Amino acid sequence: MRYYLKKYWVANLLAILPGLVVCALQVGNDLLMMRAFEGIIDRNLSDFIFWMLMMAGAWVLLLWIGSLRDYFQARAIRAMNNAVRRDIAATLLHKSHVEFHGKDTGEYLSWFTNDVNQMEDLAWTPFYQCVDLAATAIFCVAALLTLHWSLLAAAMVNAVVMLLAPQLFTKRMEKLGEACETEQAKATGKLKDILSGFDVLRSFGREPRFREGSEAASEQIEKPRFRLRTVKAFITAGFGCVNVGCQMLINLLIGLLSIRGVILQGALMGGGNLVGGLSNSVGNLAQYLLSFSSTKPYFEKITVHGDDVQNKSNEGLEPIRSAITVKNLAFQYDEKPILNGLSLTFKKGGKYALTGPSGCGKSTLLKLLLGWLPGYQGSIRFDDEDAQDFTPEQLQEQMSYIEQNVFLFNSTIRDNITLGEDFSEAQMEKALRDSALLGDLASMPDGLDTIVGEDGSNLSGGQKQRVAIARALIHNRSILLVDEGTSALDGKNAGIVEESLLANPELTLILVSHHLSSERKARFTNVYSLEPVTACQRVA
Repeated sequence: MRYYLKKYWVANLLAILPGLVVCALQVGNDLLMMRAFEGIIDRNLSDFIFWMLMMAGAWVLLLWIGSLRDYFQARAIRAMNNAVRRDIAATLLHKSHVEFHGKDTGEYLSWFTNDVNQMEDLAWTPFYQCVDLAATAIFCVAALLTLHWSLLAAAMVNAVVMLLAPQLFTKRMEKLGEACETEQAKATGKLKDILSGFDVLRSFGREPRFREGSEAASEQIEKPRFRLRTVKAFITAGFGCVNVGCQMLINLLIGLLSIRGVILQGALMGGGNLVGGLSNSVGNLAQYLLSFSSTKPYFEKITVHGDDVQNKSNEGLEPIRSAITVKNLAFQYDEKPILNGLSLTFKKGGKYALTGPSGCGKSTLLKLLLGWLPGYQGSIRFDDEDAQDFTPEQLQEQMSYIEQNVFLFNSTIRDNITLGEDFSEAQMEKALRDSALLGDLASMPDGLDTIVGEDGSNLSGGQKQRVAIARALIHNRSILLVDEGTSALDGKNAGIVEESLLANPELTLILVSHHLSSERKARFTNVYSLEPVTACQRVA
């Protein structure tokens, strides 16, 4: 929290200064009220009217400056919320493939939405309120000193009581805030799951399950929030009772001082407000500090800030000159061995196929080449370079990966192919032709500018995979890893795409397939048949 307040100190200063003026005017109005009341006691109409007009002017000024305060606070909150989301994105980008996929995307969605909303409600807004309360307390102290020292002493005792008491509940509020964040993340994941299965439930007449699932997730979101608010409300009510008792005693002191003529009789009207303002400010300040405690779990998730991200080193992985060699490779998921003693060679420009039954490690091998799965034994070398000396991002500068379940952004076909980069028309046409996508565009309503829909819902499975292949080709990676990437294509288009990939002399192709005919095998440089937890067998 402190990081963002400091980073945007100018915006926060602009948000705070009008608030300080508002607080000063509020306390000043109490002093003006005393003067006006004193005019009534003295039966001086001109004094009474004068001080009342001063109060009216102060209130008008207060309202306008208050609107400026709200504007600058909203602007600062927007900047900090955007910075938090940017840093959440940076944190996710610094996770490994295993770490990122260790959580559901619904939970990450909750980070960007629920977490940021909670930060605003429990951190940013209370911060500005704390500043206003602290300023009010200081101005009240100054005003009380103009009346009598004993009033200030009594108010300070009250303030200390109200400040220290809430510290007894800090740990409790931290735990409630953590529980609230955890349950909301889980509920968001459940909502995402139930929404993803909407068509399945509807087609089987299971609408009640959809309603029940959404209601259960809603209750899971609201229950911890209700518990947090309820506990906070009861704590606040208890402190309020203590505060009322203290203020009654202080009002009694004001009355005694006024009767003895030590202070103005007008203090009966505004003095209590000043004492109450000081006590309430300090007491409420303690309450808002509890809010800060409950935001701790949200900020702890952010491990990387945008300012900490350094530019990538220019010394990335060079295009291979000779071959990729895999030697004595072994890997297991938890306690389940997948690969053991695997040794393979993929020469530059060669075309290779990986075959074998499910679970023999074909897809795992591709992910190891991409650097997504650490913790393997043996070696993977790109020419003379050890793959473990490079980050996954550096490895992927030379490789493109196409999997069976293609993801497309809800934008145009062009954007899904280029990913926002600029390519010439010739480059685009070649990628469309080599991916066998060119023919599909004729039936598209807007050609390359056709919107594909959420996760490519407006395209067929084969069209989605052709878009993914065009995306890989246009970015000109020297190594293409294809994990059943042509499985959704019909025989004719699969042959066109495969032939295009095989005919590219600059491309090193490693393709996973469950079944290869003898005719297709003949097109590859080598076909490696993998068996579960055994060294591979080479098939000529």
